[in-house]
Amino acid sequence: MSKKAIVPEGADDIGFIDPVEQLPSIHTRSGRVRKEAYEAEMERLQEQLVLLQYWIQKQGLKVVVLFEGRGSAGKGGVIKRITERTSPRTVKVAALPTPTERQKTQWYFQRYVEHLPAAGEMVLFDRSWYNRSNVEWVMGFCTPDEHEEFLRSCPEFERMLVRSGIILIKYWFSVSFEEQRKRFEARNAEPLKRWKLSDMDLAEHEFYVKYSMAKDITFQYTDIKQAPWFVVPSDDKRAARLNCISDLLSHFPYEDVAPEVVELPEMQQIHYVRPPMHEQTFVPQVF
Repeated sequence: MSKKAIVPEGADDIGFIDPVEQLPSIHTRSGRVRKEAYEAEMERLQEQLVLLQYWIQKQGLKVVVLFEGRGSAGKGGVIKRITERTSPRTVKVAALPTPTERQKTQWYFQRYVEHLPAAGEMVLFDRSWYNRSNVEWVMGFCTPDEHEEFLRSCPEFERMLVRSGIILIKYWFSVSFEEQRKRFEARNAEPLKRWKLSDMDLAEHEFYVKYSMAKDITFQYTDIKQAPWFVVPSDDKRAARLNCISDLLSHFPYEDVAPEVVELPEMQQIHYVRPPMHEQTFVPQVF
């Protein structure tokens, strides 16, 4: 039972409406986050991400954030919202393609190392070196020995990163089989989204149980205290994005160090005659 509202002095208590009780619930009847609440909170969080960006720059921090999980779990969506208002010079995205023949002969972590941040940068990995213990293991793209070696060396590699001063944060987006199927069906139904439904996605859906095994084995070996895994339930995309960004911000004791308003300079007056405008080619004025 909610507490009885305190009627403001001088108010007509017969017609008084408790403003708290008039606020709409953040969730729908089905338990998902309402669009209006999501948009308002996302705007606030994105403002905080900009402040975090300034803080990372000023403190010279080196931040790595890994986004892992099944296809359609929402990794790309949250990365898009993080980068929407931040500078690509500070907040970078690393989404590596299939390794080349040369890269396949290198030390496994080598191609990821070159994307690690310098001071004052945060790199978001849209999938990462954990491809080996997930996609590659499930689909047979690596040998059992390579898989075993990864599980043995990955924790040491990550401890080395942390010792070097890198802040490493790992998120696993978890989506149910039913929700993943709905999202794949939605992509399949729309021609403009069908490109997002790859053969690998179909195989991943078919081997859903084996991917669960891959995740459990990965966590068993790599959920280390220096770089623990943070699981993001993502059947509700809006909630997943808000929860993930909120958690990301909580890892930093950042302060508002945004630059002060600057005074815009006046245009320098110099003698210069520009060539005629008709000599330039303009795009057609369709609108």
